[in-house]
Amino acid sequence: MKKIGLLMLMGWMILFGSAFGQQIYQWVDEKGTVHFTDDVGLVPEKYQDQVKEKKTPKEPASSPPVTLTRDKPPKELQEAPEKKDILGRGEDWWRDKAMEWKQKLINAEKDFSAAQTALKAKEKELEDAKLKPKSFQRKLQEEVKVLEEKMNDQKKQVDEAKNMLEKALPKQAEEYRADPSWLKTE
Repeated sequence: MKKIGLLMLMGWMILFGSAFGQQIYQWVDEKGTVHFTDDVGLVPEKYQDQVKEKKTPKEPASSPPVTLTRDKPPKELQEAPEKKDILGRGEDWWRDKAMEWKQKLINAEKDFSAAQTALKAKEKELEDAKLKPKSFQRKLQEEVKVLEEKMNDQKKQVDEAKNMLEKALPKQAEEYRADPSWLKTE
């Protein structure tokens, strides 16, 4: 029995001895949970930019060693609690929502521009077809109408995305008491 206890003690000494002088990586997820690991490869990709590195001391301090747990990290590794809105959503949630609408706006503007260019080309083709058969001209007129509808739909999508970014999201953030700076995407 004493041999097993001695082996366990030696194992613990080796384990804790190898932990000194190693890196500890910390990040906070969208739920506000603080995570720690000694392998940066285990940090999820979307949190890589917010990882904080801490180096454990090379020699143990005179106080007993600190054991890291997910529930209660040491004071020097704790951050101020993440601010949240009244529904418990943090900055990442609001920033992701703003980025989603920003991307929709970019795509809608690109599609609108393409539809506008196609419409102008078709109108030019129709104008150049004055001496061609009436059936061909009618076909081109129908294509112009389809392109006009498509351009109008794209314009509505651009307007919707702009409205969300400029009015609706800021209003929602205010209603849910979220920090307005969380909506900045630049």
